Amino acid sequence: MGIIPDIRQLVTLDFEVYGHVQGLNLTKDTRDRCTKAGITGWVKNSKQGTIVGKMQGPKDEVDKMITWLSTEGSPGCEIQRCDLRNQSNLNRLDYKDFAIRF
Repeated sequence: MGIIPDIRQLVTLDFEVYGHVQGLNLTKDTRDRCTKAGITGWVKNSKQGTIVGKMQGPKDEVDKMITWLSTEGSPGCEIQRCDLRNQSNLNRLDYKDFAIRF
């Protein structure tokens, strides 16, 4: 018998999306999708032309967002890759909602 994964497992991670990703509503769409999925954190455009942020929430929902940010994104985006850093498990969320930072 394997251990049954706890679907309520909370995770936190930093992400950075590379490619042609700024000016195409990716930050707004990321916020909207995360809010719907119960993911908290933030997202912003970086000076390097990437989109960076932090996500905290249920592991399955965060995984879905990572897939979307890695392969699909907003219409018009040309995503090269999505790098993940500082991944770990959480006991509780540090953020109340998901915000766009400037």
